[in-house]
Amino acid sequence: MDVITRLDDVLPLAAADADATDREGQFPQRTVTALGESGLLGLTLSPEVGGLGAGPVEFVDVTSRLAAVCGSSAMVYLMHVAAAQVVAAAPPPGDPEATARLASGEWLGTLAFSEKGSRSHFWASTSHATPEGDGSVRVKASKGWVTSAEFAGLYVLSCLAPDDQSPTDTNLYAVPTGHPGLTVSAGWDGLGLRGNASSPMEFDAVLDEQQRLGGRGDGFGLMMQVVLPWFSLGNAAVSLGLARGALDAAVSHAAGTRFAHLDSRLADLPTIRARLAQASIELEAVTAYVKDTAARVAAADETVMLAVLGAKAAANEAALHVTDAAMRVCGGAAFSRHLGIERAFRDARAGYVMAPTADVLYEFYGRALCGLELF
Repeated sequence: MDVITRLDDVLPLAAADADATDREGQFPQRTVTALGESGLLGLTLSPEVGGLGAGPVEFVDVTSRLAAVCGSSAMVYLMHVAAAQVVAAAPPPGDPEATARLASGEWLGTLAFSEKGSRSHFWASTSHATPEGDGSVRVKASKGWVTSAEFAGLYVLSCLAPDDQSPTDTNLYAVPTGHPGLTVSAGWDGLGLRGNASSPMEFDAVLDEQQRLGGRGDGFGLMMQVVLPWFSLGNAAVSLGLARGALDAAVSHAAGTRFAHLDSRLADLPTIRARLAQASIELEAVTAYVKDTAARVAAADETVMLAVLGAKAAANEAALHVTDAAMRVCGGAAFSRHLGIERAFRDARAGYVMAPTADVLYEFYGRALCGLELF
């Protein structure tokens, strides 16, 4: 069964629940369950652990198709894949079955990186791992924006290593749900992506070396080499899907809506056609950029980091422009929500402010262009 065929049972559920997911801020559990049953939660993991063995190109395709019908579901999905990839890259010694559990859908994975003290600089933890004297550490951390917070089965938690020397001297730990000391501290109520349960969490947990991903202080490298490429590609794919869904809805509305007194369609107005054309051209260009970046990630291209930084920023910008154009083309019909464009318009705003934010990406990209160190 090919990857897209596996989506056949997922997309109708995601589309059917999308309005309620947004309106009520409910977690898209039916969609997540269907993703697990389809095998797509293991899309990018090795067949040796029960995954499908696909790569970044397929990941972008699946995520963008999912986002076109439900942005919240797509965000939950990309966070799971980002968590699964880093666990697969450096499995916790104490749980050799962790990657298989993520592949099968037994566990939904997520990242617990962002903190108030370092804000959108997700790679710079301010929480510490304090030695307990028996080889274990106690981690006290207030994490914000933990997608799937009360629904995840495994959290990839970041903190500063004991005796850290710099803000990037980081450890990552695999922490399963039910581990003592994990608390969802508030609910999630956002402008967009209202169903992705990006709630703040408190961690006051004793962890041991068997739960650590990689060696002491390896967390920053794993963040940059694994999490950043996969998360950025996934975030870009969500932006592309949101833009595509909004544009398709706008084109359909413009082609099918008539002025009875003029016996003409909305699409008969040159200004409407021009606005749709501009949006479509921008979306096609950025889609090609993101797909090329995914192919370069798959090929481990030496220059891929610059493309990864640019892909997220470009896709986030395109989603802002395209969903805005769709709103303007459809006017009151979009404003009144029944086309689904207004939801995509709000969801698209999240990508721009999601760490690393577009402004941070432009700074990184500019530094890289000028031959400067990123950090």
